[in-house]
Amino acid sequence: MWLTAIDHIQVTSPPEVENAMLFFYSQILGLTEIIKPEAVQANGGAWYVLGDIQIHVGIEKPANNEVSRRHICFRVHNLEAFAKHLQAYKVEIISDRPPSGYNRFFVRDPGGNRIEIAEFI
Repeated sequence: MWLTAIDHIQVTSPPEVENAMLFFYSQILGLTEIIKPEAVQANGGAWYVLGDIQIHVGIEKPANNEVSRRHICFRVHNLEAFAKHLQAYKVEIISDRPPSGYNRFFVRDPGGNRIEIAEFI
């Protein structure tokens, strides 16, 4: 097999919501920020890590994410408690009918990127 792992996922944001994006990923989702290589630091955004996978928040104009179904899926241990956490930050929960075996909902980050939150049962 050629592929061995996923190294990182990049999401994009228009420049006008960069601060909201960084707050969302670091404070609301609680991801750990890592230092970007010096060669790309001037591009804005930030890099985060969860386990062995990095999430790169990139800044681009125009970013038209609000209509896309592409998404990252994060697993949680208590979907209901995490939904309440998100709602405390005024994050809109988008209900969905999941396939059997897990419960889920979707949210959109400040840049419009779709995020699935799932609890496997």
